[in-house]
Amino acid sequence: MKFCKKYQEYMQEQEKKKLPAVGLKKLKKILKKCSRDFQTHNAIDSTQPCPHHCPVCDGTFFPSLLNEMSAVVGCFNERARKLLEIHLASGLGKCFIWFKGKMKGTHVALVQEGRDLVTYALINAIAIRKILKKYDKIHYSKQGQVFKSQAQSMHIEILQSPWLCELMAFHINLRETKVNLSKAPALFEGCSLKVNDDKPSLSCELFDSVQIDIDLTCSICLDTVFDPVSLTCGHIFCYLCACSAASVTIVDGLKEAEQKEKCPLCREAGVYEGAVHLEELSILLSRSCREYWGERLRTEKVERVRQAKEHWESQCRTFIGV
Repeated sequence: MKFCKKYQEYMQEQEKKKLPAVGLKKLKKILKKCSRDFQTHNAIDSTQPCPHHCPVCDGTFFPSLLNEMSAVVGCFNERARKLLEIHLASGLGKCFIWFKGKMKGTHVALVQEGRDLVTYALINAIAIRKILKKYDKIHYSKQGQVFKSQAQSMHIEILQSPWLCELMAFHINLRETKVNLSKAPALFEGCSLKVNDDKPSLSCELFDSVQIDIDLTCSICLDTVFDPVSLTCGHIFCYLCACSAASVTIVDGLKEAEQKEKCPLCREAGVYEGAVHLEELSILLSRSCREYWGERLRTEKVERVRQAKEHWESQCRTFIGV
């Protein structure tokens, strides 16, 4: 079955949830119209592709795709955030969420929804990749890849979302739960934590050939991420390492980082304020790498105490005017 048909069938099944989607059929029609119009005006050589900067495509195709990508990633982030908020809540916090009306369904429903959201994110990521490849094929250009890079800088690339990483960890953490889930879509092959040469990564498969891998090595300390945090650009670091890169202490936190501070990897500025603590990933790694986690806990505790002590000594000196 062709991907477009499979995608349409999948989104029709999700109609009750009112999830936004990528309009593959509409975008393909725009590309076909573009080719026909160009061939009509260049009847001498109908095999030529339309020009690199095509008014039909650039004026309709990219704006439509941009709006659809924004809607998809916005919906995914919001639903994933709410789901994990419910799952990680405890005590009075959980009661408060229940009274607000967010506690819908049972534990089984939460697990199923997490699985469905991962599938939703990955199948839309594939749809976007395929339509951009088709654009480049028709135009003999790399405009599609340029657009993808722009989308990443605008933080509307769904594979960049920190909530995707969290949901993958959530799925693995609860995989052993003995609950009767409804049969997973045939699209979804599941998530796993892989370790190669002591370097862990999150892996998730969709169909038989499509797979994504998220490296869980901090590029600052070059160790497995500890107390992981994802910057708005999508890169994951240890919380302490991220604070160091942002020139802030752990007492102040990443929200106090200046806008000029850049991501150590992509050099994008202003990525610290909206950073997300990856709590599900932290739980997964603490269970899977117990010895390493215990050692890091000891060393981090010493460093955190040192930074806290220096911070309060500095505050006291400022207060008394020394």
